[in-house]
Amino acid sequence: MTSRYPAIASDITNLFAARNTHAVEVAVLQPADPFLDMAGEDLRRRIFLTESETGQTLCLRPEFTIPVCLDHIASQAGTPRRYSYLGEVFRQRREGGNEFFQAGIEDLGDRDTAAADARSLADAHALLSLVLPGQVLAVTLGDQTIFEAVLAALGLPRGWRMRLARAFGSAPMLEAALADLANPPRNGQLSGSVAALVLDGDLEALSSHIAGGMEQAGLSASAGRSPTDIARRLIEKAELRSVRLSNEAFSALKTFLAIDVPLDGAAKALETFAAGSGLSLGAALDSFGARAKAIEAHGLPVKKIRYDAAFGRPLDYYTGLVFEIAAEDGDRPLAGGGRYDRLLTLLGAKTPIPGVGFSVWLDRIEALREQAQ
Repeated sequence: MTSRYPAIASDITNLFAARNTHAVEVAVLQPADPFLDMAGEDLRRRIFLTESETGQTLCLRPEFTIPVCLDHIASQAGTPRRYSYLGEVFRQRREGGNEFFQAGIEDLGDRDTAAADARSLADAHALLSLVLPGQVLAVTLGDQTIFEAVLAALGLPRGWRMRLARAFGSAPMLEAALADLANPPRNGQLSGSVAALVLDGDLEALSSHIAGGMEQAGLSASAGRSPTDIARRLIEKAELRSVRLSNEAFSALKTFLAIDVPLDGAAKALETFAAGSGLSLGAALDSFGARAKAIEAHGLPVKKIRYDAAFGRPLDYYTGLVFEIAAEDGDRPLAGGGRYDRLLTLLGAKTPIPGVGFSVWLDRIEALREQAQ
């Protein structure tokens, strides 16, 4: 470690070693495509991009989860396996430096998802309790699986389920999606040629048309969505305009999203909601209850942990549990994490590998430590 590392770095790495993790280092320069495809709109806007001599689009490491997973796949290491890291990440930020330290654990391959989820939350909580002694912590949980189970039980078509699932974690995106679901907009903003291709559902021709327009405008596909992705979204939106949710189903969805209760009462609140709305949440609710019990078994304060049905995190690869931990009176998370069971397959793993992990913002922790002195 160099003098640039935070003073608390050694305490964190000692904690990681005590929790049976494998310390890993990943390259600062990473292939950009996995982040552009999977990391979420907010992070994509903040990535520092460059290009290799061969024309490959690269970026400075904006986070650790994707690089750790890529290294795991490349090494063909067995699972279950727990990786820990501590190093710099690089993002354009509205406040604070664009180069800052993160630390965390990625827990890969454990098929007992309830136990692994609870362990990830407990690891994050233990780290913050170690470096911020006496600080009261506020924990917020969400669950992408429960949200998607509600959407499916309401009978929403696949396109709408996908759009709402992508919006989970972004209040403005979710609000816009719900507004469109209640009152589908018209397609008047598209030019005649584009509108015709969208209406025909001609993905290949529409992608080619968009690619030509981007080339004329001097826009690079690597700077954001690919032409095919844009075309697919336009066609999907056109299909979504034909769907209008019933008043009863829309009311049930709004009721679900308003659930915000302590974790020890969350399973009961979900059961009550499902029964009152005539919905079956099936295995998703069973898994939720098993995780809540596993979290309690770690000795975490379940009465002070909130379950917020509308809470998500702005990364596209999450599939189940999502959580953040902040100082009780703070407005920015100190730690955040969640489950990403589809990520490793999307990155090239030959067989599905479940995963869950978290990261902590060391600059925010150091600022709180300085305030406490």
